[in-house]
Amino acid sequence: MKKHVGRTIFICLALFFMYAPILILAVYSFTNATNIGAIRGFSLHNYVTLFTTPELADMIWGSLLLAISSAVMATILGTMGAIGSFYSKSKMQAAYSTVNQIPVVNADVVTGFSMCILLVIVLGISKDTYVPLVIGHVVLSAPFVYLSVIPKLKQMDPSLYEAAMDLGASPAYALRKVVIPQIASGILSGFAMAVTLSLDDYFIATYTKPATFDTISTYVVNATKGSQTQIKTALWALSTIIFLIVLVIVAGMNLAANKKEKEQLTDWNAAIGHDGKDGVRA
Repeated sequence: MKKHVGRTIFICLALFFMYAPILILAVYSFTNATNIGAIRGFSLHNYVTLFTTPELADMIWGSLLLAISSAVMATILGTMGAIGSFYSKSKMQAAYSTVNQIPVVNADVVTGFSMCILLVIVLGISKDTYVPLVIGHVVLSAPFVYLSVIPKLKQMDPSLYEAAMDLGASPAYALRKVVIPQIASGILSGFAMAVTLSLDDYFIATYTKPATFDTISTYVVNATKGSQTQIKTALWALSTIIFLIVLVIVAGMNLAANKKEKEQLTDWNAAIGHDGKDGVRA
């Protein structure tokens, strides 16, 4: 009983410290307050500023375009790497897993600085081309896509691919029609993670972005150092919108996963002749 109470208190405290700052920021985004601490009244001024300021609109759309494009490439590379690792020998699987862990645990500042040295200084690629920035975000996100797809592959029957090949399917057809549908939820989770990482990244973007371009993270850091109060408070509204979008996406993915699991359970019960209530049918 004491362990149960202690566990509940710990979980509640953890949730409080994770979500209370976000909720406070969301509340203040609907006020006229210029600083956290004094609420002057309800207002949508911050949201109006967010959507009517050209500078903010360009920054948001540019960040979204970067996040989606880099996430697509990272998802393709991470999925291909996960599938290749899964169907490799055990020693190669261990090697792939170890190599994939390095960028995951490595500090972003090290990754960003090294990408700048390799792409800009050594290879001579101009940052104005956006190529170093996109490559940097792909390198950041692809390992996390790999980690999202691998568990789904391990849950899948490894003989399905070989069975499709034995029945006359080409490797590409078997991969597209048999393997990909089995791991689709992992691929989607990896893509969502890649988009979030790109929007959240600061260090890699700082070292690789063009001087005239700002992502959400770099813009927020620079704006908080300035004196434009309207821009600062408009960023409260932006943070609230991002949180709500992520919340809706996560909830939708969980509901879809639960629905699919229930459908699979229903199909399994029907296959074995179990109606779920009266036992096994005669």
